[in-house]
Amino acid sequence: MSLVKTSDNDEHRAGAVPTGEREEDQLLEAIRTRLSTPVVGDILDQMGRCHQFLPPEIRGITPGMVLVGRAMPVLIADCFGPQNKPFGLLTEALDDLRPGEVYLARGSRLPCSAWGEILTATARTRGSVGAVIDGFHRDTPKVLSQNWPVFSRGAYAQDAAVRTQVVDYRVPLEIGGVAVRPGDLVFGDVDGVVIVPRELEAEAIERALQKASTENLVRRAIETGMSATGAFAEYGVL
Repeated sequence: MSLVKTSDNDEHRAGAVPTGEREEDQLLEAIRTRLSTPVVGDILDQMGRCHQFLPPEIRGITPGMVLVGRAMPVLIADCFGPQNKPFGLLTEALDDLRPGEVYLARGSRLPCSAWGEILTATARTRGSVGAVIDGFHRDTPKVLSQNWPVFSRGAYAQDAAVRTQVVDYRVPLEIGGVAVRPGDLVFGDVDGVVIVPRELEAEAIERALQKASTENLVRRAIETGMSATGAFAEYGVL
């Protein structure tokens, strides 16, 4: 990373983002502590990737949840009644989770829960950093007690056993028109969940850190009397 100076001679770490494996934790921590999904989404728009936010109904089950990690996509399909293998490949997918990964599931169309207490405990124990469910979760109090981020379309207790099956995992998929591939960067906070394609992440996060720094300058300028028009003309950020 490089040092980028701000006004008042402040310096903070922004700019170039390392992509080496040994610096993965540093990258994810920079995103977690210094960025927000709006800033990252704005940069992806500027890069011509205008469809990177998952549907707005997919939100943290409490507003303060923040999730940053690598996508482990999971494909869920409808089923109708008892199956020869209840839940399909669900346990295999959970057991295949690796540290730093996000269990990111495209849900079925039947309304039922795709996440809960035991799944949270399993994923958390394996080092996964969160779950993003295009569907519903249940066992909300027992999920919350584990202090582990879950994003979903809401709480709904109806069981998945006779309604859905996991049919594959570590495969490309789409949710709300957003393509997700294994290893893509997943960033969720109170404003939604954004997917950063792996091949774009170094440039996107570098530019997002720079934009966040500039936004701090703009706010400071406006709070000390500059007009919004003047601030936008000078900094190009609003």
